[in-house]
Amino acid sequence: GFRLMGQRFIPDSYMFSNLVGTYTDIYMGDKEPKPFTYVISGAGRPIRGFPRGLDVMALLGSERARELLDELDDSNYTRYDEAYNQLDEEFKSFSDTDWNRNLYWSWLFALQPLLKEYGRGYPTFMQTTAWQDKALTTALASWTELRHDTILYAKQSYTMVESAIPMPTPEKKVVGYIEPVPEFYNRLLALTRMTTDGLDQMNVLDQTSKNRLESLETILERLVELSQKELENEELTEADYEFIKNFGNELNGVIEEVDEKAKKTTVVADVHTEGNTQQVLEEGVGYVDIIVVAYKLPDGRILIGAGPVMSYYEFKQPMHDRLTDEQWRELLSSKPPERPEWYAHFAD
Repeated sequence: GFRLMGQRFIPDSYMFSNLVGTYTDIYMGDKEPKPFTYVISGAGRPIRGFPRGLDVMALLGSERARELLDELDDSNYTRYDEAYNQLDEEFKSFSDTDWNRNLYWSWLFALQPLLKEYGRGYPTFMQTTAWQDKALTTALASWTELRHDTILYAKQSYTMVESAIPMPTPEKKVVGYIEPVPEFYNRLLALTRMTTDGLDQMNVLDQTSKNRLESLETILERLVELSQKELENEELTEADYEFIKNFGNELNGVIEEVDEKAKKTTVVADVHTEGNTQQVLEEGVGYVDIIVVAYKLPDGRILIGAGPVMSYYEFKQPMHDRLTDEQWRELLSSKPPERPEWYAHFAD
């Protein structure tokens, strides 16, 4: 038989729908080239035809995302501030319970700690604008994966048509470091438990899958514990450093039997349709990049650490040629689109 299911309301599409077209009115700037969001409507007016992933991140609490929207002139529309402030007031009023109403909302809630500014007490490299831009990019990539995985479930938004660092001494062991964001790991832990409980109550969780989710819970609990130790400048134990060295392998165990196709980070999703230009807004996750940071240990040594970070793309595509994951991977390997403007602040 057939089962028909309507598309569901999602908060980011709601944000997008209210930050384009008549809600934001006409462009007020004279920047050349014109901002990413700019289109000429069917009525000949210069309007905000495209939203940006930055809109979502700003409304989730990223001051840096709002700064970038202003710098790039993507907020320079007559009524943008009015529309934005109404949404900002609405989303700031939500309680933790509101944000955890389902897995989609909880995912967005889990990303919010990545978007705050890190002040005194955090590692020096985390207090820089470059790190804020890196964390913002990570959150955007994760959100893109969320949209990709729910593309048939989520109701899309539309724009209506108008007619020199010292090396460690060789005597001491070189040790690893994790990005200390305990609130982020705690929210991922809550999301994992919520997933386990929900699937268990529906009797669709076999024992193997349950064991994997419980393993993920254990890993996240350790990440919370180690983050707190690092922020308190507490000396980590040999067991702690051994966990940091090997927890990537443990994560691989959690997804050991997941289909190889499902493990790929290179995914794309069209999230908004702009009727005036007959184009769609595509959000893509590219190849994993490598980041290099300097981190200080409790014994005073400063080490250089390298690790993986997610990449993110935002671009326009003809409405009749919405990309599949396979087409996106082919484009990435041949002629990828330009990285977002703020990438130059932290990456080559």
